[in-house]
Parts: sequence; C-alpha cells; structure tokens
Amino acid sequence: MKTPRIIIAAVAVTILIVAFLAWNSRDDDASGAIVLHGNVDIRQVSLAFEGSGRVVEMRVEEGDHVKAGDVVAVLDTQTMVLQAEQARALIEVQQQNLLRLRNGSRPQEIEQARSRLAAAQVDTDRAEQDLKRFQGLAASRVISVQDLDKAKSAAQIATAKRNELRDALRLAEAGSRSEDVAGAEAQLKSSEAQLALLQHQIDVGELKAPADAVVRARLVEVGDMATAQRAVFALALTQPKWVRVYVSEVDLGKLKPGMTARVVTDSHPDQAIAGKIGYISSVAEFTPKSVQTEELRTSLVYEVRVLVNDPNDSLRLGQPATVTLASEAKSTTKSSTSAAQ
Repeated sequence: MKTPRIIIAAVAVTILIVAFLAWNSRDDDASGAIVLHGNVDIRQVSLAFEGSGRVVEMRVEEGDHVKAGDVVAVLDTQTMVLQAEQARALIEVQQQNLLRLRNGSRPQEIEQARSRLAAAQVDTDRAEQDLKRFQGLAASRVISVQDLDKAKSAAQIATAKRNELRDALRLAEAGSRSEDVAGAEAQLKSSEAQLALLQHQIDVGELKAPADAVVRARLVEVGDMATAQRAVFALALTQPKWVRVYVSEVDLGKLKPGMTARVVTDSHPDQAIAGKIGYISSVAEFTPKSVQTEELRTSLVYEVRVLVNDPNDSLRLGQPATVTLASEAKSTTKSSTSAAQ
C-alpha cells in the first residue's frame, strides 16, 4: 500500500514542478520580449583618386584595418613636383621685383640724380651767359648771325637737359607708381595660386582613408592607370554598425527608438553585444492587397536597425544575428513590484 502512495506523491511533485516551469515560461512570454533575426549591415566606401595617373604604391591589402587619414595608395606625381619647383623659382623672382618697386630708388641713386641735376644747372647757366654775351656782340656786329643761333641752340639744349634731370630726380624721390606695385602684386598672387594648385594635385596623388575602416577589396595594382571614375579600394566602415531586422505590424507598436537590445551570433552565442534601436521604418516592405483581411494586415513587416557597439570588430557584413529586445512592460512590472515591497 505504501508503494502506490509513494508513486502518487512523486507524480504530484512532478506535476507541480512542470506547472511551475510552465507558469514561469508563460510569464516570460507575457512579458512582451521580442526575439528577431536579421543580418549585420555596414556602410561601404568605394575609394578612388581625385585625379588620374599611374599607380606607384599600394600600401594595404584585403583585411587590413586602416585609420582615418592613412595613406593607402600613391600616384606618380614627379612631373607636377618639377612644375612646382619651377613655380617656386618664378615666385622668388616676382617677390624680389615687388620688393624693389615698394622700396623705390636707393638713397645713392637719388643723390646721383641730384648731382647730375646740379651739373646740368651749371651747364644751363653757362649757356645762358654765353647767349647774352653773343647777343651783345651780335648787336655790335662783331659776330655773325650763325654764331648767335648756335649760342641760342646750346642754351635751349642745356635747359632741356636740366629739366629732364630735374624730372628724373622727382620720380626717384616719389618712388614707384602705385599701378606698377599693384601689377606686380597681381602677378605674384597668380603665381602663388598656380603653385597652390600644383601642390594640391601633388597632395591628392596620395589616396587617404576617409574614416576608420577595413579593406574589403583591392581593385587595382601598381602600374595600373587610375582615374576618378575607377575605384581603387572597397572599404567597410567600422562605425556605425547595425543589425537589420524586420518586425511584424503586431509588434511594431511595442518598439521605439533607443530601446535596448542584446545581439548574439551563431559564432559566439555566449557573448552578447549591447545595442539599441536606432531606426524604425515608417513604410512596410511590401504593399498588401487592396482587400485586406486581418491575416494580411499582420503579414506586413517593417525594417528596424539595431545599432551595436562592437569595439572588438567581431561582427561581419551579412553575418546572421539574433536580436532580443528588452521588454518595457516587464521592467515596469518589476519596478512596481519592488516599489510595493
């Protein structure tokens, strides 16, 4: 008689355990936790040179990690380097010319112009004195008319030379014309702009990574001709990174941006990665039939992007992932229960 009682008691205990587990399982399902399946998505960049030329260096391979600003490839820019040296020499010449115009005449040159003017003034005074003496002699008919004309010509020439040297002294003292200085400045700026353009073309001969990324594909080799339309590398950006999942219309109202999530993959099922909802599509992925039934309405799905923080770069493009979204309803219930206790 004791044996059946023991069996009955064991069965009753088993039923109670199963009921307890079922109750807990039902409570978890009722919590509203949502499990979704999707794939890892990453932004990609097709990296190309800005100009054209022959590739002389390829510094990275597929799978290499690059930082923003790292040089990944180099073009042959020797011709532009030589042109830049020529432009620098021309700029040096123009700078010296502009400096000479701005400084004007040297003090020694001005002093020399004054001395020449003084000598011309002496010659002019002597010629005028000779002319007066010849005019007196001509009145007495001591000299001929031809000699008087020669004296007049000599006085006029001396006066003209004096005036010329006086004007030259004034120009030397006044310095260069503002128009000449402005013209020299414009020529210098033009040459500097040409040098800047050449330097820019030399700089863009180095292809640099625009952001932290992983090299997915190397599309040209050393010796190939590169153009702005031909990609050199395909890069996968390390940030941002997200899991693209789809949620049904029934569960759509349970989600909101910023909602926390856990992401696991088949490769590391025991290593969850933290994430949060960053985007919820407002448009269904496909258009339903014109006559909707309740079943058709629930078959609509909406894209959701779960942003993840993956510092170890363990997630790969297209990798399947499972996303578990935290239940706000459960959290609210637990908080209320704790407060009540």
